[in-house]
Amino acid sequence: MSRLLDKTALVTGGSRGIGAAIAQRLAADGARVALTYHASEDRAQQVVDQISADGGTAIAIEAAMEDPAQVESAVESTVQALGGLDIVVNNAGIFPYGRIEDLTLADYERTMAVHMRAVFVAVQAAIPHLGAGGRIISIGSSFVERVPGPGISLYAMSKSALVGFTKGIARDLGEHGITAVVVHPGSTDTEMNPADSPDADAERALTALGRYGTPEEIAALVAYLAGPEGAYITGTAITVDGGVNA
Repeated sequence: MSRLLDKTALVTGGSRGIGAAIAQRLAADGARVALTYHASEDRAQQVVDQISADGGTAIAIEAAMEDPAQVESAVESTVQALGGLDIVVNNAGIFPYGRIEDLTLADYERTMAVHMRAVFVAVQAAIPHLGAGGRIISIGSSFVERVPGPGISLYAMSKSALVGFTKGIARDLGEHGITAVVVHPGSTDTEMNPADSPDADAERALTALGRYGTPEEIAALVAYLAGPEGAYITGTAITVDGGVNA
């Protein structure tokens, strides 16, 4: 496919799970792809090697999302190595699980640094390089719409912030032809939340379809939003959760 031919994408947290699937799908659709990793260099290189074996172009960039300077550097490295930037996918994330009475200020600060500050920094750094048709796609969570149990308050709060930010930048950047959208995955079969975990049956029971999603299903929506068909979708959030919030 060549829907994204001559486009360049940056996918944060692209060494595994949903991020890896997004990087591979964007590359399959013709984009040059940079993906960031923090502690999984081997996994990131495997993704790059697979994209290259499939005829695409990809690079891996080490960047800790907690460090604004490294986030900004990842954007600049993408531009320098791949010749520009058209699509930013803010995917990197962590999962701080714990009841509110047990969470610490350090938990809060790290979560917000990864889920919100890094997005803010990446978007600001990307703006000078994004022209008309630019895309900013952030990966949120279905927990923004429904929190089905205890221990998820901090995670849900940090992902909720993405929605307000995305609506705001859609207004800020719309006149330049740049769109901004949040994608909210539900239970997705990844290393962080495997479909064979002890809690998997309970999560499946919450869905209308009775199953987990796949990283490839999330990646397919991201690719649609990044492509020409997604040009009129901005300032909104789209949930892909198998009907948990039905």
